[in-house]
Parts: sequence; structure tokens; C-alpha cells
Amino acid sequence: PLYIAAPTVIPSKMASIKVLAESPNLLGSIPSDYAYSMNHYTPLDSDQEDSIPIIDYSLLTSGTPDQRSKVIDELGKACEEWGFFLLVNHGVPETLIDKVFDASNEFFNLSEEEKQNFDGNNALDPIRCGTSFHNARMGKILLWRDYLKQTFIRVLRTDTHSGEGVA
Repeated sequence: PLYIAAPTVIPSKMASIKVLAESPNLLGSIPSDYAYSMNHYTPLDSDQEDSIPIIDYSLLTSGTPDQRSKVIDELGKACEEWGFFLLVNHGVPETLIDKVFDASNEFFNLSEEEKQNFDGNNALDPIRCGTSFHNARMGKILLWRDYLKQTFIRVLRTDTHSGEGVA
């Protein structure tokens, strides 16, 4: 279990978790709102052969019905037991993935003032960022994170000649 001796006051000028994490002199310990007990988790046996689940996307889109059914079962099991998985054969070029990571790093390295231009006050804003300082609580614990959300709306239009949807 993790116990915090006294509540920690977060300075009101703190705009993000990144600033808090990079300013160790501001805090003597993790703020109690971010600390939780790991007692409800069962630690993995070090002898276990378990590894992160791998989901093959190509089998979902072009495999046989039996393969698709098996992958769907594996996907459900990965979500229930692990909460995440590694997706392979998804068709997204590695160069695009690298560009997304580069752009994300560039965004989170902006000054706090620049990031405030994207504070998500409206759920319909196409680009929103924020921190758990400004979000509703998830139970009694806040998530130790800053986030960037970008919404893409794909409009489906109808081809007037064939009547079929065209993306």
C-alpha cells in the first residue's frame, strides 16, 4: 500500500502534470489525490510466460470467419485481462506513426501559455488538451496525466448515381 503522511497542496499556478513532475522542489511527495493502493491488483508471478497480447488486425478484415471469430475472442480477452494490447498488421505506415509521436512530443513541449489556446472547455472542440487538475474525479483518485484529444469527423455522403455511401 502507498500512504501519504500529509495532504500536499498543489500550487494554484500549476497548469499541468508535466510542470508538476518537472518541479520536484514544489512538492515533497505525490499529492494524495493521485496516490492509490495497489492491494486490489494481483502481481504477476515472475515465472509466468504471459506477454502482452498481440492482435492481428489483418485477420479481422480479411481472414476467414473462423479466424475473425478467434481474433475477436482474443481481443475481448486482452481488454478484460490486460486492458491493452499490441495491434499488428494494421496498415498504418511506420512513418505516419513516427510523425504522430513527433507532433505529440512537440505539442507537450509547448509553453503552458501556448497549450492554453487548446484548453478543452467544449466537448465539441476539434482539438482539446487538459490535465486531471481540471477534470472530474474518477472515483476518489485523479489520473496523473496531461492529455491531447483531436476529434476527426468523417462525413459520409451519398453517391446520387448509385445510391451507395461514399467516404
